[in-house]
Amino acid sequence: MTRLILLDRDGVINYDSPAFIKDVDEWVPIPGALEAIAALKTSGYLVAVCTNQSGVGRGIVSEAALRRIHGRLAEALAEHGARLDGIRYCPHLAEDDCACRKPRPGMLTATMRELGVAAAETVYVGDRRRDLEAARAAGCKAVLLKEGAGSAAAGAGTAAPEAGVPRMDADEVADDLAGFVRRLLRSGRC
Repeated sequence: MTRLILLDRDGVINYDSPAFIKDVDEWVPIPGALEAIAALKTSGYLVAVCTNQSGVGRGIVSEAALRRIHGRLAEALAEHGARLDGIRYCPHLAEDDCACRKPRPGMLTATMRELGVAAAETVYVGDRRRDLEAARAAGCKAVLLKEGAGSAAAGAGTAAPEAGVPRMDADEVADDLAGFVRRLLRSGRC
């Protein structure tokens, strides 16, 4: 039975940008995402975020800006009566070869360990191939959102859709986080 839902951030909770989300003013939640997290929390699930944030390592996003962005996420969730059980990010670049940067499973396994939840009870929701690979490497289920990397917000830049993310790599595919959560809560299983 699923107890823990791990979420990517950009493209899952908020719109993504090829230029990075650099400050709180650029953080725009995807419609329904905050409500979906609140519904998970109300239903008794643990919910945490595991996100690559190489903009920090590149010097594009400051640590202070990232704290403000995550603070705004927390405030927005509080407005919906919810809070995250954790948030982890990897500031490293791909060439740093760290264990935490997705597609490696370090962030996911550390979060599961910290929250005392087994991989068999965990689902990771992401919008890119590296999210699916990290979930597989961590031993948890993988959900791919069709929107995310390819979604567009009025006035917000978004990353181009990731080519070649095969449906078969995911345990489940959903249009967006709200759709996944509706289906999960209706069925009671993932």
